[in-house]
Amino acid sequence: MPWVRRSKGSVTAMVDATFEDGAERPLRLKALDADDLQILSALAQDAVFPANEMTWSRKDRRFAILLNRFRWEDADGASARKRAYERVQSVLVIEDVMAVKKHGVEKDAETVMSLLSITFEPAEDGMGRVVLTLAGDGAIACDVEALEVMLKDVTRPYIAPSGKAPSHPA
Repeated sequence: MPWVRRSKGSVTAMVDATFEDGAERPLRLKALDADDLQILSALAQDAVFPANEMTWSRKDRRFAILLNRFRWEDADGASARKRAYERVQSVLVIEDVMAVKKHGVEKDAETVMSLLSITFEPAEDGMGRVVLTLAGDGAIACDVEALEVMLKDVTRPYIAPSGKAPSHPA
């Protein structure tokens, strides 16, 4: 059960957390296992980014993308209140990257990619592959020594240019 410490004067009390304690804040999530990665993937789904916003530092063993992420965590609230859907710029970072392979991905600044999912394919000794599946049959595979993926919002939310929530017809 979540608890929040509240102080009034010199008296401190432990009480149940309330909805207001979870006021909107920028996301800062880290996935260290496949279950964590599913949550991170759901929040990053339908993020868009120009192809030139990807970078891999071989020396630092880090792959990063600056995304324009749809705020799925706010979509129900926006719909219920009949207000605009939002996006936010976020950085997706994959640590301990030993190699990066791309399929159907151009490094052209004009090409806009759409992220569909992030998955982990485990191998021996904790190693594995983080796969970023993109719309249009594109994919980026990062061979990693260990699973460590971070998603961090870096700007304030802004109104989604399309005005719509992304959809995936069956």
